[in-house]
Amino acid sequence: MINQEVTILGAGPGGAAAALQLNKMKISCLLIDKAKFPRDKTCGDAISGKAVVILNRIDPNILLNLNKEKFNKNIWGLRIFAPNSKMVDIPFTLDYDPINDPVPGYVVARNDFDNHLIEEVRNAPYVELMEETDIEHIEKVRDGFLLRSKDGVIEIKTKMLLVANGAHSKFSREYAGITKEPKHYAGAVRAYYENVTGFQEDGMIELHFLKEYIPGYFWIFPMSNNRANVGLGLRSDHVSSRKMNLNKSLKDIIENYPDIKERFKDAKLVSKIKGHPLPLGSKIYPISGDHFMLIGDAAHLIDPITGEGVGNAIFSGWIAAEQIEECIKQNDFSSSFLKSYDKRIRRVMGPELKLSYQMQRMLTYPWLINFFANQLHKNPGIKKILIGMYLDLELRKKIINPLFWLKVILKKQ
Repeated sequence: MINQEVTILGAGPGGAAAALQLNKMKISCLLIDKAKFPRDKTCGDAISGKAVVILNRIDPNILLNLNKEKFNKNIWGLRIFAPNSKMVDIPFTLDYDPINDPVPGYVVARNDFDNHLIEEVRNAPYVELMEETDIEHIEKVRDGFLLRSKDGVIEIKTKMLLVANGAHSKFSREYAGITKEPKHYAGAVRAYYENVTGFQEDGMIELHFLKEYIPGYFWIFPMSNNRANVGLGLRSDHVSSRKMNLNKSLKDIIENYPDIKERFKDAKLVSKIKGHPLPLGSKIYPISGDHFMLIGDAAHLIDPITGEGVGNAIFSGWIAAEQIEECIKQNDFSSSFLKSYDKRIRRVMGPELKLSYQMQRMLTYPWLINFFANQLHKNPGIKKILIGMYLDLELRKKIINPLFWLKVILKKQ
């Protein structure tokens, strides 16, 4: 029997971030994953500015070491294609300089990014990493949890359990009581291609809002080594009501869409098309309880409009680690004390997730997306506002306010 004060279940970005922050605070923890790293993880592979900020807070060397690697692609903004094929570039920062400015985001295969974080974990003296350990049995006991591996060989008694084992988390469903609701869930498929052409030269990720797949989108994310992450995502209720097969839809877009198929005429599929679920942060769920907290996808924290989850997973892991420090100081791991974690997550992520959900609902209408794209072309000032919205939530709220667009139209007349 292993006795452990803090155990983290799942060593993806959220679990690794929590472990690294605990290490920084000199709090011992056990980090468990059923896989052996490096391992593949089906994802869009975009690493947002939010992830960059939090990793820098944990340890600036994490990103310094990442920047030395050859597997990451620097990303400087979004290239958005409206249903009417109008293209709009939205840099993450004004007057960006790809040579001298700090990189605001990356595209990195999760096989490489997650393993990079695990290599940092391996060098953390207060973290014990346990790979290839499938925890099958989790039982609540008086002062924590009892964990048992699938083969019955390993038993762990832990006072605090951080659940970071992803969208398929059995604990989230069966113990924490988070149910799968199609309108707060999305499905996505992803594949890797070589020799895709037509990318913006400085590095921008592409979102294509195609009429047949709204409110979802088709994406093309440039990667290192002449590769691209290509995928399609759509909310689960729309997938069901339209009886869609996302694998077939992805192939159809690549092979038949006029503006897209030309870019793939010399491209080569170099992976299988893989699907993955996206538990969206468009509904508030309880994400903590007596002696446990949920992190990342297990807590349903994926952005409803972009589908990006890595940044919020890392952010929630960092917050959970800080909450554990308070739990240890007060010797209080109760449900009531851990509500502080829920409140902090809602305070720092809730407004953004709510706004993204509102924007997602707006994007149900192709004509509205076309209107936005047309206005961006007509009025350069709007683009400056949108660039500011990347870092400023209050500015971002303007886009869902009809009065804002009314003022824009009247000003142009």
